[in-house]
Amino acid sequence: MRFRAMREDDIDELFDVRAATRENAISRERLAGMGITPASVADNLAAGRTRGWVCSCESRIVGFCIGESTSGEVLVLAVLPEFEGRGIGKTLLSLAVDWLRSFRPVRIWLGASADPGTRSYGFYRSLGWRPVHEKDAHGDEVLVLPGPGGSGRPE
Repeated sequence: MRFRAMREDDIDELFDVRAATRENAISRERLAGMGITPASVADNLAAGRTRGWVCSCESRIVGFCIGESTSGEVLVLAVLPEFEGRGIGKTLLSLAVDWLRSFRPVRIWLGASADPGTRSYGFYRSLGWRPVHEKDAHGDEVLVLPGPGGSGRPE
């Protein structure tokens, strides 16, 4: 397993990973309907608004995470099903959070399912993310990361 910063030439493969996740898989077509295309991802990356990290295994991207600097949001964390449970998601998320903290946002946050039956529900909570009783633009529960550069709660 190799972790590294995302490059523009990774973008197309990221869409394949996103469409193949076990829960909450999203097709290229649905992402395009949300305004998320390879071109928009490349533009945000080039402008420095977003930064991402990938995990590769034998030259294949098996997971990735992207953060957005101005909002403090973790936009996406995706890992292929056959690579779950190996610490990849936790490592990728940590890389994104460390980068987001450098911008000292009001809060570091993400949207995730509020269904306790989903993997993401327990995953984020086990890492200290806490619900704030808000929904994001997609109807997902907003979770914040307490602590330095997180939610603004006492440190």
